[in-house]
Amino acid sequence: MLSVVFAVLAAVSNALGTVLQRRAALIVPQSDGFRLQLMWDLLRTPVWAFGILGVIMAAIFQGLALVTGPLAVVQPIFVLELPFALLISGLVFRKRMPGRGWLSVGGIVVGLGTALAAAAPSGGELQPPMALWVLALASCGGAIVLLAGAALKRPIGPARAAFLGTAAAIGYALTAALMKSATDTLDHRGVTAFFLSWETYAFAAVGVCALFLLENAMQAGPLVASQPALTLGDALISLSLGVTLYAESVRTGWWLVPEVFGTGLVLLGAVGLSRLETQNQSEEPEPETEPQPEPVGLDAAASAEDASSPTAAPGRTAHQQN
Repeated sequence: MLSVVFAVLAAVSNALGTVLQRRAALIVPQSDGFRLQLMWDLLRTPVWAFGILGVIMAAIFQGLALVTGPLAVVQPIFVLELPFALLISGLVFRKRMPGRGWLSVGGIVVGLGTALAAAAPSGGELQPPMALWVLALASCGGAIVLLAGAALKRPIGPARAAFLGTAAAIGYALTAALMKSATDTLDHRGVTAFFLSWETYAFAAVGVCALFLLENAMQAGPLVASQPALTLGDALISLSLGVTLYAESVRTGWWLVPEVFGTGLVLLGAVGLSRLETQNQSEEPEPETEPQPEPVGLDAAASAEDASSPTAAPGRTAHQQN
């Protein structure tokens, strides 16, 4: 129960951070590709700094949850971040949630409770063997690279957002797995061993990469495309890592029926809340776009001639917020 309480607190803190980060992502200039300048622009945005503070608190609560409970229990509870984020967004921006929003929240809560009760994760090792770590790092890292590459080949829109959201989900699940090992080292061997452990630096590095992918997913397309992939992807991949890395056990057989049913309810609720949040974002101010250089010389003359032509086609915006 202690791990569940810490996991819920982590979900609330992360939801607050997510709301503020989404707001900041709409303020800074947009781009068609990955750019490191995005992180610098966000660092200069005060609302993003408060969002990161929420993420830091979430990481602390998550570490406490992982040191007191199985990975397969803690990470699926992070599904609650989505309804918490929408509730906090409504309070911050003074927007009332419609009835279908509450129905989606109920679906997520009931589905999560059903799936976890049916799976009943338990047991597990405190430290996985190095061979399994190598396999997990190679598999997750390779999947992230492939998904990011596939996203870059697509224009801004739902497909790109879904690929980046899934890549971020894998990154966050791997971060949690590494954090569980590092926090166990801190708990049993002390601060010195914690800072000498490779898992400590690995979860920090993977977490930063996952955050970068998430920020780009928020800008790449509608929330209804990226958030379900992020929400369910994190939970399912964390469950898989808990079973394969930490030897945690879950019930199978006919228990798979309520597990699948609960997962379906979570998916439907996540999609419903994402659509609702997308409608709310459409009412917010349009994000800034990167300034385009003014044409000079012959280019300027050609532009003026094209503008005066009666057959000139209307211009298009570089980025359209969904």
